[in-house]
Amino acid sequence: MRAPRSLQGRLALAVGLAVTVLWIAAAGATLRELRHEMDEVFDSALRDAAHRLLPLAVRAHEGRHRDDDRHDGRRVRHARDWSERIRQFDGEVEDLSYVVRDRDGTVLLISDDADPEDFPAFRKKGFRRTATHRLYYDRARDEDVTIAVAEPLSHRAEVAREIAANLALPLVVVIPLSLLAIVIAVGTSLRPVRALRQSLAERGARNLSPLGEGALPTELRPIVGSINDLLTRLRAAFEAERSFAANAAHELRTPVAGAIAQAQRLRAETSDSAAAARASEIEATLKRLNSLSEKLMQLARAEGARLTAAEPSDLRPVLEIVAGDLERLCRTGRIALSLPEGPVLSDLDPDAFGILCRNLIENALKHGRGTVDVTLDARGVLSVANGGDPVPAADLARLTARFARSNGGTEGAGLGLAIVRTIAERSSGRIELVSPRPGRSDGFEARFTLPGSR
Repeated sequence: MRAPRSLQGRLALAVGLAVTVLWIAAAGATLRELRHEMDEVFDSALRDAAHRLLPLAVRAHEGRHRDDDRHDGRRVRHARDWSERIRQFDGEVEDLSYVVRDRDGTVLLISDDADPEDFPAFRKKGFRRTATHRLYYDRARDEDVTIAVAEPLSHRAEVAREIAANLALPLVVVIPLSLLAIVIAVGTSLRPVRALRQSLAERGARNLSPLGEGALPTELRPIVGSINDLLTRLRAAFEAERSFAANAAHELRTPVAGAIAQAQRLRAETSDSAAAARASEIEATLKRLNSLSEKLMQLARAEGARLTAAEPSDLRPVLEIVAGDLERLCRTGRIALSLPEGPVLSDLDPDAFGILCRNLIENALKHGRGTVDVTLDARGVLSVANGGDPVPAADLARLTARFARSNGGTEGAGLGLAIVRTIAERSSGRIELVSPRPGRSDGFEARFTLPGSR
């Protein structure tokens, strides 16, 4: 039998087994003590019976066998009275039997249904035990008359069984109730552990705030303290990473913008076609670097800032502004925007939603063909779909990783969908990538479900 894996199960099992063993041991010790006391009581009853019966037997024997009593009616009646008392004694002690003998071992009196063979000859006064009976022997002081009073051992065994049954029956009820009480007590005592586990399970992947100690037991406080220390170190490491990425991206923007301007001026002023072509390449490279720095800033913003608002807001205007800006920049007429008539409310921060929409639409414009269908429905589901070659299932699973590109292409920074995934995870939204588009054999579709949408 394997031990339970849970701490609650192990504690309940260990305490339950210990309590059960203790109950059984206590019952066994009680039974042994009661058996000892019972033997003393029964032995005392044997001795008392012999002390009561011996004088009666002597008087009855005297009344029957003295010659001078034969013609004395008074003494005959006296002997009959003693014999009547003996018969009354027989009725009082149903479980006992006796035999009275003279000096020669002749049986003078014997109880009903008694077998003389069950009574060994008198040796000395006191108790004696045979295979079937417990006996007590006594002798009259002035007469050569002995008595042996016997009790069947089976009677004592029957009484012992009744006592054992009376002890066992309460245990049948007490032990299960004790086990139930143990399970309840252990479960109640471990409630802070379950609360701590639930608190950790409910935390998001980016929630590194310290755990509250509250009314935690003393045994759990060091554990919570160690977890908080670890969370503090992790938060410091993440903050350092985000700060570095944001600061580096911010510091790059100005020199990169200046380098782009210089490349554009060089291209405009030179008359050498080779130099102009090289200036154009430098300009394109610097623009990609500028785009990368912007994506890094967006990623730092998505990882570090609060992404939910205190009050829900209508996100339709945000999507409309982003789509309009990209349409003016691209000047291709490829964006087809569809919005519901009623407001789409969500507690997602509008700035974060704008970053998400921009990355999804830019990704579709850059990597797809044909019209980019941008749809926000009343249920709070944003869909951005485009045409193009279908993306293999193996690539879909890794597209949201940082610097991942479909088919190993070098175009783009590989951060757009990583930013979208980060916003989705930290805002309790849901992102889903599908390729080919539903109902078609080609294309790509990204669906984002707004958190807290109404």
